[in-house]
Amino acid sequence: MYAIIDIETTGLSPKKEKITEIAIYVYDGEKVVDEFVSLINPERPVPYYITRLTGITNEMLTNAPKFYEVAKKIIEITENRIFIAHNVNFDYNFIKEEFAQLGYEFKRNKLCTVKLSKKIIPGKKSYSLGKLTAELGISINGRHRAAGDAYATVQLFEYLLKTDAKSKPLVEEMTYHSIKGLHPEFDKKIIDNLPEKTGVYYFYDEHHELIYIGKSINIHKRVLQHLNNSKTGKAVKMRSRIVDVSFTETGSELIALLLESDEIKKHKPVFNRAQRRSFFQYGIYSFKDEQGYIRFEIRKNTSDELPLTSFTSLQSAKNHLSSLSQEFELCQKLSGLYESQGACFHYGIKQCLGACIGKELPKAYNERAELLIRKFEYESDNFLIIDKGRNPNEKSVVKIENGKYCGFGFFEPEITGDNLRLIAESTKPFTDNRDVQIIIKGFVSTKQLKLLNF
Repeated sequence: MYAIIDIETTGLSPKKEKITEIAIYVYDGEKVVDEFVSLINPERPVPYYITRLTGITNEMLTNAPKFYEVAKKIIEITENRIFIAHNVNFDYNFIKEEFAQLGYEFKRNKLCTVKLSKKIIPGKKSYSLGKLTAELGISINGRHRAAGDAYATVQLFEYLLKTDAKSKPLVEEMTYHSIKGLHPEFDKKIIDNLPEKTGVYYFYDEHHELIYIGKSINIHKRVLQHLNNSKTGKAVKMRSRIVDVSFTETGSELIALLLESDEIKKHKPVFNRAQRRSFFQYGIYSFKDEQGYIRFEIRKNTSDELPLTSFTSLQSAKNHLSSLSQEFELCQKLSGLYESQGACFHYGIKQCLGACIGKELPKAYNERAELLIRKFEYESDNFLIIDKGRNPNEKSVVKIENGKYCGFGFFEPEITGDNLRLIAESTKPFTDNRDVQIIIKGFVSTKQLKLLNF
């Protein structure tokens, strides 16, 4: 059973614009058996160019239902049906975003009639709905209106199903993921149940042994990447062993990284032989040279030493250190940003006071270098990091006490001085180690997170 859909909107961005009209035709493979068509009040003005294109005016929408008033009907009429549209991601992402703003995750298997048309009737000059249907002799009664375009898509889909005997298997293959090289016991419908949210995911083999743990801001997308990955022998070998997938939503990327790190250390999966450090791969380190100058360098986080802070890429680390070196008037050479046997480049243009050639003495220079170091130190030994939760009504919290990581938890966001201690005490305990310190320092210095002393 298929739900064939078209929408009209106030613009092109699902995050910024709203739906103004929706049409849904339920098609059983032979005929339309149900339908829903409605204007929708977007609760904002319709741009003039949209009115010219669709004919939908602000006056027409004044008394139309708002999206939340038709949301239940949309859920019911699309449930257990394949979501079909011409250029499906446009319609799907708009509807998904409307539901997300209501706190509901809309998720359906989807199929694009543009992609299906290209496979079944290749070689057409254009696959736009208007030009393709005109070439096939399908008339559109109401172009750029939801009902007209949706019903034309019904007729196009019907034509495609009847054109090729292999079209129905192709529809199923395109809907339920055409992935090769999977374990024969892997059920592809597992993929459909994975959320497009932040969290930690787990791969299991046929003996239900945990073989890999990962994190992502989009679990569904990341797991699909694993299942399609043929770039390395290790990736192919792991893919062929996956039989089941589970996940834990965290909402917060920081919480996901902390949980992933703890879980890998605890379970030691076969494809996580070493703790992954790819997220914050590079760190800024400080040391004193033989002349007594405090120096800085950027290197991979592979030693036992804890960096001042960490970054996801070498370039981002260089950019940040370069900016700070200018802020505190530090030498490029002593900051590890310029290689030279003599003076640094900035000394030549009079932006360095000469520490690189011993002209500025260590004591004066180190006072500014220590200011840079203190920029990376926690302002307090006891604080909470507040971040997103698993839903709009929740926040996450990471607890640092006496400078050490104590754990994380989730709470309802009513933060006052009276209940900070209760929030701190509600966190689940986790072990402090160098890896989580790198994660936390990286997030605190590079992300805009709320810190609360307690």
